[in-house]
Amino acid sequence: MITALTILIALNGILLMAVVLIQNPKGGGVDSTFGGQGANQVFGAARSTDFIEKLTWGLAISMFVLAIITAVIVSGSAGDSGLLSGPN
Repeated sequence: MITALTILIALNGILLMAVVLIQNPKGGGVDSTFGGQGANQVFGAARSTDFIEKLTWGLAISMFVLAIITAVIVSGSAGDSGLLSGPN
């Protein structure tokens, strides 16, 4: 279970890095450099930006949730009383 969660976190991180690089900041971005017009042709300029932003937020939130779930499972399997338990 921990291995599966670790793989999901790694894949999520790779996807998150790719989506962040695709975004179009105020000064341009990799989106225009590597032919990001494909998303504009499918969704339109405004909708592709909204989609990429929502995808970024979704991946960031899922990374946070997966990390917490992994921490809870690891602390439970180690026999600790919880994540916030003090030193023994």
